[in-house]
Formats: sequence, structure tokens, C-alpha cells
Amino acid sequence: MKTYLKSKKLDSVCYDIRGPVMDEAQRMTAEGINILKLNIGNPAPFGFRAPQAIVDAISGNLLNTEGYCDSKGLLSAREAILGYCRKKGIPCESVNDIYTGNGVSELITMSMQALLNNGDEVLVPSPDYPLWTASVTLAGGTAVHYLCDESQEWYPDIEDMRKKITPNTKGIVVINPNNPTGAVYPKEILEQIVQLARENELILFADEIYDRLVMDGVEHYSLASLAPDLMTLSFNGLSKSHLICGYRCGWMCICGNKSQAKDYIEGLNLLSSMRLCSNVPAQSLIPKALECIDFTDELLVPGGRVYEQRECICKQLETIPGLSFVRPKAAFYLFPKLDIKKFSITDDEQFAYDLLREKHILITHGGGFHWEQPDHFRIVYLPDCSVLEESAKKIGDFLEHYQQNNR
Repeated sequence: MKTYLKSKKLDSVCYDIRGPVMDEAQRMTAEGINILKLNIGNPAPFGFRAPQAIVDAISGNLLNTEGYCDSKGLLSAREAILGYCRKKGIPCESVNDIYTGNGVSELITMSMQALLNNGDEVLVPSPDYPLWTASVTLAGGTAVHYLCDESQEWYPDIEDMRKKITPNTKGIVVINPNNPTGAVYPKEILEQIVQLARENELILFADEIYDRLVMDGVEHYSLASLAPDLMTLSFNGLSKSHLICGYRCGWMCICGNKSQAKDYIEGLNLLSSMRLCSNVPAQSLIPKALECIDFTDELLVPGGRVYEQRECICKQLETIPGLSFVRPKAAFYLFPKLDIKKFSITDDEQFAYDLLREKHILITHGGGFHWEQPDHFRIVYLPDCSVLEESAKKIGDFLEHYQQNNR
């Protein structure tokens, strides 16, 4: 009997945010067990709602968005994105340098597919948002992980990055604000990354989807604004800042010096055309959305829901022996560190399974973000404070007796 196997191209591809542990959680849910899902940054299930003006914009445009549009996107959407770039100091010259996508995810994959051949390398942070590593791998390239230093607020280790650049390196991925750590990189660090790219003639890939979700008065600097002489692909969208993950609304801007990348841009145009266009109803709301970019500000200051939930989970977790963390300054995530000697942990995915089965809490293990040591996990602080307090108590109770090597 003939069997059909998955493509060998997928052998080194993983996306554990929605991986085996989540599969187990879904099985338990089907059995009637209530699982608290702290694994995905999806605001809607936790009661966050988009501004009514955004909902009205998409519903009011439905009859006008039934057909395909230009493969790069609606002109009105790209004009609004260009205006946003100018406010951020991003050197995007024209609407023709802007591509809309079904979320940033689609555009990340497209950017790698258009660039990489077998043997090419891209520097990707560790920990990373795993789609970057998966997209590099699926395109035939190799993701070379540079370290982010927990002892230095999770900032990229510039010297480690420098040592990992080879003649095969094509670009550097920078995720800022960072997922999973919640770090926001200072201008000085970004300038050092730009200088590395400049010295080695590398493309910069700037994932800045959380740039409007920054707390504590910290300033976010767009990477492209610091590198006008380099080619930077800048990624952003509305999923997080406007609480509309399901609408799948993102964009990619080609910025800076394109003189050495004519052929690469032709590849991007080809791939963009092959998928015809991105979701047109979602594109239609971009102009309205970018008129109200301050929508989430009230959530990010004292008294605001995201701010208070961050404070709540930090306050609760800092009392748990054997657990430590760097306070996040942006986004929805905390990346705590486990004392692996205290808990005899050698497999962080097994830790996630054990926590799920005993306490019915779903988290993502650090290895899912290409962090090599089995000593971290990511939790999402989108639930309200009462739920977070209950979750932290359960995690604390679990760790009081947990010894992985005795299981």
C-alpha cells in the first residue's frame, strides 16, 4: 500500500507555539477539561475588543471589496502605510515599495522564499519568534541563531552576532519589540546592528509588529530609520495594536538602498503576484486604523488593562522560589527562567506537558523559541488579573514539589 510522507523540507521546521503540547491541550479540552491557554498572543478570547471605528470600516466596505486588488494591495491602504512610515522616520520612498499581506506571517515567509538558496544563512535571534527560523529553513536556508543576553535586559549580544557572520550570510533579523521576551532595544544597540550590516553588506529584516505596544515611557526606534543607506525590510501590521488578529492585516516595506537588490525585488513581486492579493476587506480598514494609532495607549499606562496585568503577573511570579524573569517593556509576554538544578529539568517540553496535565495550564516551552537551554517558558499575560493570580498560584503549587527526573 502506498503511503504519503511529509516533505523532507519540513524535517527541521517547527512551530511549537501551536505544537504537540497544544495538541494535548485540545485533546483534554475535548474530554471536557478546562484549559487556561497562556500560549498564544490572541487578545480576542480574553475579552479585548477592536475599536468600533475599525469594525465599522471593514463592514462598511464589504460591498466594495469583493474583487481582487493590485497584488501589493489597495492604493489607499499603501498610502496610509507610507504616511505611517514617514511619522516613524522609516525611509520608504513610494507606495510601490509596500506590500500588504495576510498578516506579517505571510510576508516573512515570502521575504525568505524570494531571497534564499540552499546554503545561504540568515542571522536570527535566540530566543526568536519561531516563524522566522521556520521560514528560513523552508526556503532552503540556514537560520544561524545569535544570542540575546538575559543578564543585559535580553538585548542582542553584538559580539556573538559578529562571530556568526560568514560569507554565506545574507541578512540579519531583528525582532523589536521582542517576542518572547518583551524587550525593547535602545538606539545604541540598534546602531551597532546597523553598523554590522553595513560592514558586511547585509539586508536587515525588522519585525516591529509590537511597536505601538510599549510601556514605561520607553521609546521605540524603527531599525530602518537608523539605516537609510542600507536595504531594510520593515514588517508591521494591525493584529496586535488594534486587537484584530483574525482579520490578518499586515504589511512589509522595502526601505533604504535598493540598488543591489533589483533581482530580489523582482522575486518579491513574482511571489506577491502568485498569491493574487491579500485579504481586501482587511486592507480597506488600514487608513481608518492608522488614523487612530493611539487606540491602545490607554491600555499601556497605570490603570490600563495590559499594564496592570503585566504588573499583576510579575508581582505573583516574583514570589515563587526557583523562578526569575526580566520585566517586559512591551507586548503581551513574559519569559521566565527556571532553576533547572532545583527542579532537575532536562527537557523543557516535558515540563510544559507536566504542567498542562497536572494544573491544566498551557504554556510554550523555551525550546519552541529556539532557546537551547531547557530553562525557560513563555506565558501570555492577556487574561484578567484574577485569572493570572490563579494561574500563578497553580504554577507556584506545581513547582513546590516538581522534580522532573523522578517522573
